[in-house]
Amino acid sequence: MTKAELRKKYLEKRKQLSPGQLQKMSEEISNLVFTHFQLEGKYVSLFLPIERQHEINTYEIWEKAVKFGAKVAVPRSNFETMEMKHILFETEDQLQLSPWGIPEPKNGRMVAAEHFEIVFVPLLAIDQKGHRVGYGKGFYDRFLKKCSPKCQFIGLHLFELEEKIEDVFQGDIQLHACITPTGLIRF
Repeated sequence: MTKAELRKKYLEKRKQLSPGQLQKMSEEISNLVFTHFQLEGKYVSLFLPIERQHEINTYEIWEKAVKFGAKVAVPRSNFETMEMKHILFETEDQLQLSPWGIPEPKNGRMVAAEHFEIVFVPLLAIDQKGHRVGYGKGFYDRFLKKCSPKCQFIGLHLFELEEKIEDVFQGDIQLHACITPTGLIRF
């Protein structure tokens, strides 16, 4: 399937989830994050959920990671420059909803891309080689290119993997692993 077809398919699949199902799947993913990754003392990029898009609730990951001493930063998107900056996320008071429904920090200390050791990446679909489909604006591909070669890119996904995304192009950044409610898949 193409990226456009997969976007449509998975946006619809997400809409079919009840709030209880989404929360249970989010908790399973959160538990697997801490089963498979050591976040203590690391710089971590974590997206926050766009609730109207039925995204994974990542607040539990943030809360646990901070308790373990991780330095968690969340993105703030600039739709004029098409770039993301990451701000250290310390309290929910920092957050405001963007016009697109994205919880973003309105203030705080910036963290440069090269400092991250783990980036948790949002996605709508992913294939068995680690190619992902996002919302189509390329924010994460541009950001991931700036990260250290040692940084791990980990997708968080509510569903199983697709066999293949037909229209992957050279600028798409492949992920190193993906966590679904049923487990960790490494690429």
